[in-house]
Amino acid sequence: MAEHRTMQRAALLDAARALLSEGGTEALTFPALAERTGLARSSVYEYFRSRAAVVEELCSVDFPLWAADVEAAMQQAAGPEDKVAAYVRRQLELVGDQRHRAVVAISASELDAGAREKIRAAHGGLIAMIVEALGELGHTQPRLAALLLQGVVDAAVRRIELGAAEGPAAITDAAVGMALRGVVG
Repeated sequence: MAEHRTMQRAALLDAARALLSEGGTEALTFPALAERTGLARSSVYEYFRSRAAVVEELCSVDFPLWAADVEAAMQQAAGPEDKVAAYVRRQLELVGDQRHRAVVAISASELDAGAREKIRAAHGGLIAMIVEALGELGHTQPRLAALLLQGVVDAAVRRIELGAAEGPAAITDAAVGMALRGVVG
């Protein structure tokens, strides 16, 4: 019985990811989750009390996986510059991934304070990964530099998601260049 509930919960999360990546947070409704999973709408409420609860669960499941992926890419890098490049590149390589699209949709949405706090904490973990490398590069305020660097990454994510004319590879290269050299060409 417990295994069956775990499978249904996983199916609901997969359906939520798909709905978020296809249509943003407006698409994430309990009737849509019920339809995608073949469960009765009342059954969906047995697993999640609200849309925010679905979002919180997705954050707690997906953000750590995504962050671990970015961290693994950084660990492969030799020095601090390569770590910064890996940090930017890996996040942008994950843009097409359904988990990432769901995370972006979640981040852009109106959420309750609990869900927003979970996202902030997860993003904080991502930021913390890069602070040390930025300190090694000589930044006197590496945390501020990390927050600004994440802003560059977030802008590049939006550009890729829009299907911008430059294409993902050019946007990624530009974001890495911006991260390493600022606005100096």
